[in-house]
Amino acid sequence: MTNFRFQVSGYEPGTWNLEPGINEMTIERIGNITIFGKELVDENSIRQIRNCISSYQDIAVLNADAHYGYGHPIGGAVAYKDKISLSGVGFDIACGNYAVRTDIPARKINLPKVMDEIVRRISFGIGRLNNEPVDHSVIEKINKAEFIPQRKLWGLAKEQLGTVGSGNHFVDLFEDDNGSLWIGVHFGSRGFGHRTTMGFIALSRGYSFEDRVKEGSMDSPPILFDPNSDLGQSYIEAMNLAGEYAYAGRELVVGKVLEILGNPKVLFEVHNNHNFAWKEEHFGEKYWVVRKGCTPAFPGQKGFIGATMADDSVIIEGVESETSKQALYTTVHGAGRVMSRTKSAGKRKWIKNKDGTRRLGIIRKGLIDYDDVKKKMARRKIELRGGDADEAPECYKRLSEVLQYQGETIKILHRLHPIGVAMAGPEIFDPYKD
Repeated sequence: MTNFRFQVSGYEPGTWNLEPGINEMTIERIGNITIFGKELVDENSIRQIRNCISSYQDIAVLNADAHYGYGHPIGGAVAYKDKISLSGVGFDIACGNYAVRTDIPARKINLPKVMDEIVRRISFGIGRLNNEPVDHSVIEKINKAEFIPQRKLWGLAKEQLGTVGSGNHFVDLFEDDNGSLWIGVHFGSRGFGHRTTMGFIALSRGYSFEDRVKEGSMDSPPILFDPNSDLGQSYIEAMNLAGEYAYAGRELVVGKVLEILGNPKVLFEVHNNHNFAWKEEHFGEKYWVVRKGCTPAFPGQKGFIGATMADDSVIIEGVESETSKQALYTTVHGAGRVMSRTKSAGKRKWIKNKDGTRRLGIIRKGLIDYDDVKKKMARRKIELRGGDADEAPECYKRLSEVLQYQGETIKILHRLHPIGVAMAGPEIFDPYKD
């Protein structure tokens, strides 16, 4: 079995510290739950993380970017003594971030042309916009998966390998403080991960993997497996394979962007994931640590944390401290949503046309004027392709503020300023939207 953490190469010294002003008073303990930036965290998330704990031996963390999720808050981690949580891993198994620094100065590229090529050659949502061959050894591994029912997802996995999805998933270009060009992507295991999760939800209810079931409400109790049971072992195997698939997809997309840029040299790379379960030791005991929308940040480990389309993202490194131990060596994975998709973009419904195509019908308008967002992005000279009102910066907390509430758990190595943003637009249909 593979347990994914960070893959890093080419690290160079030179760090930026978090701004002063936030102190330990923002870190609150409620029983065996540690909450970072409680004033930023909604009560529903606190209630959810309490419901996720299955015994007095379990330990939980809520990061400052936490918000309400399905059965388990996004931005929450739980260390289970004798359980593994499907709800904590979620539907987009091993969703994660991959960033590389190239040897090209950002000012040297034709940015509009590069962004046009990215959206022409990389597919968002379901389906594939181009006929460029995409292949990877992980497809053959799925075809021979140890958990046999996963083999039936081979065709879906091959079809979607190297596609990005929708929602908050992106392919971005950045410029760092030294003027270097970076590529950063965020997405996960696509339909393969989603269908794997739905199959195990069915199994947890006594149905077969192929049976169609409903996922349940936001407040459903978390689905927990005994990791030593046959079902728990099968889930761990299937989760790890979905993780390999997610990593392969991100590597293929970054490789495609490098190709578009003329195959520059990569000087630094960091590849990390969230929505996963790791077997770890904390406080002298072994746990299964489930992180949903949380970045592992053990001492020396690096991570890429994305912000909104308009704000700076960061490359971070975990540090050793008492606070880090209380945090289960976990930090944020993004800025954290504060406005729902329906509230921001309005109520919409996909309508199927007679020819089988779909169109988006507007039932009620949302609060965000996306035309205004696009104008603001243009004034900041950020080349935007796609996106929608529910991904506007106003829908999220500010990453710079969120990171301050994490205390002495991480340090910032690089700040990345967005210059090009590619996301799925409102016309893109994707049933796996995050």
